Amino acid sequence: METTSPPLFAEERRRSILNLLEKQNKVYVPELCEFFNVSPATIRTDLRVLDNEGVLKRTHGGAVNLSKAAYEPTSDFKLSQKNAEKKRIAEYAIELIKNGDTITLDTGTTTLELAKLLPSRHDLTVITNDIAIATYLEHNSGANIIMLGGIMRRGFNCTAGSMAAKMMEQFNVDKAFIASNAFSFETGFSTPSVEQAEIKRAMIHSASTVNVLIDSSKFNSSAFYRFAQLKDIDQLVTDNHLSSGDASRLHSCHETLKIAIV
Repeated sequence: METTSPPLFAEERRRSILNLLEKQNKVYVPELCEFFNVSPATIRTDLRVLDNEGVLKRTHGGAVNLSKAAYEPTSDFKLSQKNAEKKRIAEYAIELIKNGDTITLDTGTTTLELAKLLPSRHDLTVITNDIAIATYLEHNSGANIIMLGGIMRRGFNCTAGSMAAKMMEQFNVDKAFIASNAFSFETGFSTPSVEQAEIKRAMIHSASTVNVLIDSSKFNSSAFYRFAQLKDIDQLVTDNHLSSGDASRLHSCHETLKIAIV
């Protein structure tokens, strides 16, 4: 790092710290001291303020970008993101569901879009841990709904954890539709929440066919807890903003995996 001169005001310096994190994902106190020509106490104060604001995660000796930490946007925030892509993914996924199927819908805004299309199918049994999905189907469909019990995740409209996962393990389902916060070719599918990872694994293990619904913005990123690899699923459905390089790699990396780019 090159030293910045003259020293910045606190607000400017904190914005610069966030800009550095966008580029390199992790920063260290000694490097920031040299870069901004300030004391370690000043940098630690900056990191504490930014951590309290929820825009980075403090670590021993520095901080990490929240995309690399155990951070997850709330359901309300995610509802406003990539809506057109999520609708296209859902429109493809509904064609995979037949009358009389037993399915499980993971919590997520893409799976919620799929749930909105389920009234076109009859005699379904739907198992979910998503309260918004269960409520929508109760009011708008004749599906049999099984709501997985467990600890409520505040801000995420769902249940999670070992109780919900153990309940899921009792079922055999035709098709699972799984959401993912992140995907990389090196680490597979991941989520910031260990409780969510538990239930995703249970849904995958209970299903004859596993479909992951994931928009292209989640590619080439990773969260703290891995829950599946490409070999664990049958089909990946994503949107047509996926890069040509990633699309080619998907098609070549697992011979039995079905890829749908919509």
